[in-house]
Amino acid sequence: MTDEPIYLDYNATTPVLPEVVDAMLPYLREHFGNPSSGHVYGARAKSAVTRAREQVAALIGAEPDEIVFTSGGTEANNLAIRGVTEARPERRQVVTSVIEHPATARPCEWLERHGHLVARLGVDGTGQVRVDESRAIGADTALVTVMHSNNETGVLQPVAQLARIAHAAGAVVHTDAAQSLGKVPVSVRALDVDLFSVAGHKLYAPKGVGALYVKRGTPVTPFVLGAGHERGLRPGTENVASIVGLGAACELVGHDLDRAAARMLELRELLWQRLSAEVPGLALNGRGADRLPNTLSVRFPRASGNAVIAGAPEVAASTGSACHEGHESAPVVILAMGVPPQEAIGTVRLTLGRKTTSDEIERAAAALTRAWRAVVHP
Repeated sequence: MTDEPIYLDYNATTPVLPEVVDAMLPYLREHFGNPSSGHVYGARAKSAVTRAREQVAALIGAEPDEIVFTSGGTEANNLAIRGVTEARPERRQVVTSVIEHPATARPCEWLERHGHLVARLGVDGTGQVRVDESRAIGADTALVTVMHSNNETGVLQPVAQLARIAHAAGAVVHTDAAQSLGKVPVSVRALDVDLFSVAGHKLYAPKGVGALYVKRGTPVTPFVLGAGHERGLRPGTENVASIVGLGAACELVGHDLDRAAARMLELRELLWQRLSAEVPGLALNGRGADRLPNTLSVRFPRASGNAVIAGAPEVAASTGSACHEGHESAPVVILAMGVPPQEAIGTVRLTLGRKTTSDEIERAAAALTRAWRAVVHP
């Protein structure tokens, strides 16, 4: 037992695995060389970066030379979205979805302000992007960018289906897979995507490091200029220690992915069973869709999700709601699914990780149930 709150916010960030820290330490202490230097100090750092590139590539089914290291998922998304549209000026449209993370939505908004057309595919009642709206993809489409799984609901998206349609129209395909890696098997070949974003801190690596898979031959123009690091797509001396950490994390989560996913799924279902048995009318966001095994998004009836979380300080979780000057707005993703605002406001996102225990699930369910009862029956 500990006084620390039960951490159920793994979709926000993950702790760094001890093995990852151990892999990083030599590159923070003695191996300080610049990978671009020709002497032995540089060679050691370069070798470590090369190894990490192989480890990241192995997890997603890519070739090492297709991996470009970045500062995280946001930079990877920006490089993909802005890089492709600048490299293909003859095509002026981007197709995305209404449920994207701001790291994708904001670059698309920027393009829209600068003369590009942006089409946003809607979602059905389960939170899955509607493939029947893919008629928006056409001869003027430069890029289709749709997330692999939603960070709020955990719903897996039909990326492979959209990729087939996009490629038939001559468009490039990008997916933000930050939430998926380490939770479900993901292959860039099976998805048939051209660009694929990775965020280290979502899969037990440190914050401030990520990667972009760039399929060979994909046109990308860098938006940061400098020397020729990372094939010239991401200039700047490499963050060697964090890159080593990302590589180590990719190898570690790949070793027991199926076992870890099955365990998280079992605990997620236990949490749902406990909550739904005690909270009449509790609704499940994403019901009927394939979801990440660690993600449980629920709507508490007749209560604000923020109020429920505030009443359960024993649990560290999130709601997706925004508060501005005392006014609480419902999560955009849940509203996009057609849920009425007065119901969507009750959303709480509970996300599990590799360190989550059954005891924590039992205690969290009890705390959230008490909090909900206190809100509806003060």
